This record gives sequence, structure tokens and C-alpha cells, in this order.
Amino acid sequence: MTALFPPLEPYSSGFLRVSDLHELYWEQCGNPDGAPVIVLHGGPGAGTMPVHRRFFDPDHYRIILFDQRGCGRSHPLRELKDNTTAHLVNDIETLREHLGIESWHVFGGSWGSTLALHYAQSYPERCLGLILRAIFLCEPSEIDWFLYGTQKIFPEAWETFSNFIPENERGDLLEAYYKRLIAGDTDAAKHWSLYEGSCSTLLPQAETPTTDEQQEFRLNLATLEAHYFKHEVIDPADSLLNGIDKIRDIPTKIIQGRYDMIAPIETAYKLHKAWPEAELVIVPDGGHSALDPGITSALIQATEKFKKL
Repeated sequence: MTALFPPLEPYSSGFLRVSDLHELYWEQCGNPDGAPVIVLHGGPGAGTMPVHRRFFDPDHYRIILFDQRGCGRSHPLRELKDNTTAHLVNDIETLREHLGIESWHVFGGSWGSTLALHYAQSYPERCLGLILRAIFLCEPSEIDWFLYGTQKIFPEAWETFSNFIPENERGDLLEAYYKRLIAGDTDAAKHWSLYEGSCSTLLPQAETPTTDEQQEFRLNLATLEAHYFKHEVIDPADSLLNGIDKIRDIPTKIIQGRYDMIAPIETAYKLHKAWPEAELVIVPDGGHSALDPGITSALIQATEKFKKL
């Protein structure tokens, strides 16, 4: 196993105004003169964490993290207005220009892989390489799997998730949760987050939120996820798979856990079939989380390999 790099602190950080409403938190750490890499966090709405800095050799990489609209240290928190995939793609490019970077590596997992593919297809000339984990194309079948399909593997977790909603509303769990979450229902956020957490790692690690900060994080994450799953789902006719020719020549590594129950391996395999030039690494003892040991190791091996580009 390849271990995470030691903890490190940013050498610069700030806020970037991207609209009259939204302002984004960003930070840089590692080598100011190193190869730049932008980290796209998952969720949508999970925000960045200090551990995200540790997948990269700080002597080689200029590591850039930012919190997407409405989450983390960006503000206003949990704001859904002007919060779409297109806005987030534009924000990435605005941040690149703000930091004076010509081109960079793009590193993203789960929703971060969705966003990375969108960005790369919009700005291929700005991408030195892509490291993508837990491929998620944000198509209806994937949303349906998350809301209903996982009951085949986690029936007890799904039953708790489903039974929180009155029986007459369970035919559309997304709508039922969405209307509660946008109203600030912390109980709905707890049930959503515990359900997702129970499916995210190879071995169970879900914990009940106890602190106000944890409850706030879960409400924010659940609300933004429900918002994107409801309003930003991609019709298969417009699939990101259709844009592979725009990015075919970008060096790319796909890291996928064999037992990923949030973003099942089927999607990563479809991406690789459409894009055989991209290397697919299937982690035999990996789930969805970047912190499953096998996934962590594969990601760091990828960033080490990309030092040669």
C-alpha cells in the first residue's frame, strides 16, 4: 500500500468572487513553482478537506483546492440559485485565470469525476492530465441506483432511508427528500447522509452526526446532492460519453473500486470502452471512498506516475 503524504498547510488562500451572489474559497499548498493540479471534490456539496492535499508529492505539485458553490467555506452556504454544472465549470476556468495558470492536471472523484469530464470537454487545451475516481456520469440510471438499487446490497440501510418518508411519498424518494432538505429538515439530512455513508466504504464506517458542525455539513451535502440529482441530471442522449473525442489525447487514469456501491463499476467500464486510451485501474479491495486503503494507494500511484508527464 502507498501511504498518504504528510499533512501540510496552504501557503496561500483567499476568496474569489464569481458572481454577484457567489464567492468561492480557494487555497494552494505544496510547491508554488510545481506542476499545478486542481482538486475537484465530490458530493455535489461535500467541500474540500485537509486530507485532499495529501494525495500529491508537495515537492513536485502546486496543489489547488477550492470549495464549489454553496458549500465548504464558500458562501452563501447551501445557496441553490445560480448553482448548476455549467456555473461550476465556468468557476474552475475563472479560478485558473485568477491564479495565472496556463494548464493543469485535473483530479476528481465521484461527482468530481463528472465535473472533471465536463471541464475537460469544455477546455481540453487547459488539461495536462486527468485522474478520475469512482466514475459518475450523473445519468438517470445512476440516480435511480443510488435511490433504489442499493437496497439489493444494503437492504437494512435502504429500509431506514425509505421508511423515514411517509409511505404515500416513497414512489419518488428524491422529490420527498428534496422538499424536506430545502426547508432545512436536519432529520432528513441525517437519514440521507447515514444511508449514503453506509454504502460509501468497503467496510462500514457510517456515524450518526453529533456536533452542530457535523449536522450542518450533512444538511449542506444532502441538500446540494438532492438539488443536482433533481435539476442537473444528464439525459443519455447528451451523455458525457459522447464528448470523448474532445479529450481522447489527454493522458488519463481511471481508478475504480470493484465494490463501489455508490458509483458501480459498470459506468467506469463503459467510459473505458468508449475511451480505451484512458488507463483503467480496478482496485479489487476498493469501495467508493478515496480513503479506502486500496483506492488511496492507487490514487497516489497515479499522481506519482503523472510526475513524468
